[in-house]
This record gives sequence, structure tokens and C-alpha cells, in this order.
Amino acid sequence: MVMSSSRSTRFTRQVDSRELAAGQARVVTLRRVYPAPLEDLWDACTNPERLPRWFLPITGELRLGGRYQLEGNASGTIERCEPPHGFTASWEYGGSVSWIELRLSPGRNGGTRFELDHITLVAGDDKWAQFGPGAVGVGWELGLMGLALHPRSGAAVDPAQARAWSASEPGRRFASLSSQRWRDADVAAGRDPSEADAAGERTAAFYSGASLGTAS
Repeated sequence: MVMSSSRSTRFTRQVDSRELAAGQARVVTLRRVYPAPLEDLWDACTNPERLPRWFLPITGELRLGGRYQLEGNASGTIERCEPPHGFTASWEYGGSVSWIELRLSPGRNGGTRFELDHITLVAGDDKWAQFGPGAVGVGWELGLMGLALHPRSGAAVDPAQARAWSASEPGRRFASLSSQRWRDADVAAGRDPSEADAAGERTAAFYSGASLGTAS
């Protein structure tokens, strides 16, 4: 799979808030139109045989109320499932719990509009001040790069190649550009620009390997 730092520009990014039963939450949203039919993109995002080809191996019961485990990453429970239009699941990682919501709808020219929310409670979120929305935003953009190719070609991600690319100069440029775009979304949502600048710089440093902090 050939990767390109320009893919960062194809997402629309938004930072918002939401009131949950558990309290006030921050919402990081990525939007993009993929050149694949709705049913095919849904299958690519939910089929345990296809997910490892562009994202990560997954085990568990991919059904309403089922538990999943992404290899070396998050686990959680599927809380809502409405094929082929979306699902909601908890995202349990590093001792913290957040949520992801996927929404799929028909897009232009036969494609599919992809919207992903990552929702985190404000209370107990110690990483927001340090890294801002880019902490999850950059990570999702990196994770979703393979999806841009997979529905059209069936191309599989080579994990070793992906790691090498992330450490390369183009990979570092991608992380820097993505961090800057999330900084802009942070400011648009009302954050002080100087605070957003600092958070964006720390996020870029983390994803470029220049920081020993933890942003995920």
C-alpha cells in the first residue's frame, strides 16, 4: 500500500460538545466521502475478515451487546447497531472509557459519506489540556488511511510497512499537518489560540516520535 501525506487534507474535522447521561463530553468528528457503495463500506468497517486488511485484527462478537477486542488496542461493547448506517460502541483503552459513533450515508457520485465521532467525558480527561483533539484525531486519520484504498482494490495494510512509513519523513509531515488541522478545529470551537498551538505542537511531537508522552 502506497501512503501519501496529502490524505490528511481530505477529512473535514470538527470539535464540539455533547451532554450525556454521565456528564458533559467533548466530541471529535472526522468526515469524508469514500468512493464505495454504502453497503460495501459498511462491510469494510464491520466484517472481521476485512477489518484486519486495512485497520487491525479484531475478535469477539460483532453484534448488538457484543464485546470486541482490537489486537493491541481498544476493546469495548457494541451499544447500538443499525446496518448499514452506523453503530455506537464503547472504546476502552489505557484504563479509560470513551465512545465511538460511526454514521454512513449516501454520498456524491455513488460514494458514501463517512462520519466518525470519538466522544470523551470532560471529567477525568487529563489529556485534553496537554494534547487537545489531535490526540485522537491524528490517530484516527492514521488508522483510516488504509480504508481509502481497501474498498476499491481490496489492498491490505502491511503492518511493518505502515510502521516504517509513520517513522519516515512523509509520515512525520502527515502527523504535523494533521496536528495543525486539528489545532485549527480546536480554535474554531473556541479554545484560546495559544493553548491550541501548544497542544498541537505536543501532539505533532508525539506522533513524530519526538516525545515520550502518551497521547492515545
